[in-house]
Amino acid sequence: MAIAIRPPGLSPADPIRVLIVDDSVVSRAVITRLVEAGDRMGVAGAVATVAAALAFLAVETVDVILLDVALPGVDGLTALPDLLNAGRGARIVVVSSSAGDGAATTIQALALGAADTLEKPGTSGLSAEFGRQLVDRIGRLFDRPPPARRPAVALKVAPPGGPNPAMTTSARTATDFDIVAIGASTGGIHALSNLLRAVPPGFSAPIVVTQHLPVSFMAYFAAQLALMAGRPCDVAVDHLRVRPGRVIVAPGDRHLRCVSLPEGGAAVRLTAEPVASGCLPSVDPMFASLADVYGPRLLAIVLSGMGRDGAEGVQRVKARGGCVIVQDQASSVVWGMPGVVAAQGHADAILPPEAIGRLIATGRRP
Repeated sequence: MAIAIRPPGLSPADPIRVLIVDDSVVSRAVITRLVEAGDRMGVAGAVATVAAALAFLAVETVDVILLDVALPGVDGLTALPDLLNAGRGARIVVVSSSAGDGAATTIQALALGAADTLEKPGTSGLSAEFGRQLVDRIGRLFDRPPPARRPAVALKVAPPGGPNPAMTTSARTATDFDIVAIGASTGGIHALSNLLRAVPPGFSAPIVVTQHLPVSFMAYFAAQLALMAGRPCDVAVDHLRVRPGRVIVAPGDRHLRCVSLPEGGAAVRLTAEPVASGCLPSVDPMFASLADVYGPRLLAIVLSGMGRDGAEGVQRVKARGGCVIVQDQASSVVWGMPGVVAAQGHADAILPPEAIGRLIATGRRP
């Protein structure tokens, strides 16, 4: 039986088909009722195990998989990559009692490719309010992206496993940029993982990251970034120097800005003023301040995420001569943030995360 792949974006008229994977009969029944209370959502199936989910996905197409973690046999986190593959474009929302604020499960799930997570209360707590949160989380994943004003740029970058200019014995010291700044939100952790793993250990420029996450997640997220990048990662604090070979990530409750130092180099300044996007931390002040410090030596990257955070900062980057790359729509969980930049015509290249990482490794502008 041929199964059609669902498009990455649905029109407002399209129903959202949901598969529930939860071993509790009561949870499946209650979550089914809560989801179907949404105007445009329907439960296509509800199963108790990963094996049953994979069997269902072999013959049915859904848009969202609501996945518990504690399952009999194969657990949800272990199965997440297989379910993503079997889902053929379906977004996975981990709904689990272990997915609370600051929980390792949450970051692990997002790094593995989950689109979002939501802490599941006990059976008695599966209320209408929880249902509204769940329906809202699902609905936001299907905001229609703006049309891109120009196509993706084809670049000749090293293929996976192929020659990499940054790994030659005579490593190039002349590069087109002195710092890499990355902004991301929903779907961004998985994209970051794929991007950073494509950057070789010999790449020495500092990398600064603003990822929309609560402050309670940041310590664990920084540890995960260090593993992904193969280099030290610091949660930003005021006056922290920007140093080669390291990653700095914005804390969950402050904007990460950079300022020039009198003796050369740059340092972090943390602020909390309201910004146009409403985000805290926001990508916009990070991009804008780095553009003022590094000018044309800045490479700014916008990965998967809802909304338009980063779009204003990108304008400053372009005005100062910097380079902008955005994640492509096909690989994005939500093509909101990168889609807005592409629609504005400010993207120098539109690429999947792995290709962005390989471009970074060359040290050259697209």
